[in-house]
Amino acid sequence: MKNGIHPENYRLVVFKDMSNDEMFLCKSTAETKDTIEYEGQEYPLIKMEISSTSHPFYTGKTKLVDTAGRVDKFMSKYKKFAK
Repeated sequence: MKNGIHPENYRLVVFKDMSNDEMFLCKSTAETKDTIEYEGQEYPLIKMEISSTSHPFYTGKTKLVDTAGRVDKFMSKYKKFAK
C-alpha cells in the first residue's frame, strides 16, 4: 500500500437501515451531524435506505422500495407504448 493516501480520521459510527430499523456499529470516515445512543453510548449516525439486512439478494425476499415515485413516473412515461 502507498503511504499517506488513506484517511486517518476513522471513528466508530452507527449505520441504521431505515427500512427495517436494524443498526450496526463500524469504523468509518463518513461525515454526519446526526447522533444516536447505541448500547449505552452516543455515536455518529449514518442513515441508509437499504443494507444487507433488507436487500433482496441477502434476504431472499422481494421488496419494492419506491421512495420517490420512480415506478409511477416510469409507468406514466411509457404508457403510450403499452398494447
